Amino acid sequence: MKSDAAKRGVERAPHRSLLYAVGCTRADMDKPFIGIINSFSEIVPGHIHLRDIAEAVKAGVRSGGGVPFEVNTIAVCDGIAMNHPGMKYSLPSRELIADSVEIVAEAHAFDALVFIPNCDKIIPGMLMAAVRLNLPSIFISGGPMLAGRLYSNGKVKKIDLISVFEAVGKVISGQMTEEELEQMVEIACPGCGSCAGMFTANTMNCLTEALGMGLPGNGTIPAVDARRIQLAREAGQQIMKLLASDIRPRDIVDKDSIHNAFAVDMALGGSTNSVLHLMAIAHEAGIDFPSP
Repeated sequence: MKSDAAKRGVERAPHRSLLYAVGCTRADMDKPFIGIINSFSEIVPGHIHLRDIAEAVKAGVRSGGGVPFEVNTIAVCDGIAMNHPGMKYSLPSRELIADSVEIVAEAHAFDALVFIPNCDKIIPGMLMAAVRLNLPSIFISGGPMLAGRLYSNGKVKKIDLISVFEAVGKVISGQMTEEELEQMVEIACPGCGSCAGMFTANTMNCLTEALGMGLPGNGTIPAVDARRIQLAREAGQQIMKLLASDIRPRDIVDKDSIHNAFAVDMALGGSTNSVLHLMAIAHEAGIDFPSP
């Protein structure tokens, strides 16, 4: 096991002392060490609930005979960052995420990785890290947000973040009052999850399935659905099977799977940003595409 480099032999005695300090037991020293790469954040709606996802993943890892260690990456909400200087930091965060995963995974000699992303740049950043490190890996996203419900004139209308963007234009053009806008603002995003709509987050979570790096349902089960927690536990169990079979990201992400992801993206009418991200993932995997 790769983790033996950090826990086996007389010279690793100090390492074992530090591992005991975080709660490991003697029995754990004979088990695979699984890194749970969580992008939990209290400022990102798509990530506010990821602690629960991580707990389910860890339960699955333990049931499969592994020792899970949860670590974190940064996460930027593009919706909150846009329309002010903060948006300049969104795309660069992708590379920072990939680099930070590489650093923590290599520094602590994890045997395999479970990635927990959900929003725009976090998903491709983690996919880039997965193919770069080429350790057995699996993805479990936080899932999409439900639509809000606007009650007006005895009717119910589903609304989401796009509805709010459109409402801004209506207020500016005099078709809607600011009071009506604020009423919509308060209910358009009713809870946790990636923004409702085929933006980059939901697109990339679906394409993670198409690439073969996530279980069925990774991109579509709502964030608040109990099946999301069940899928997370299953992902924790599945990573132990991937490790036992020595199946690695570069065995899965190849030119065919990248083409498959592009095809699914077109079929779904997904985000055009996915082109930028899929090409970056392909580059990390050493896959060359001819210039257009």
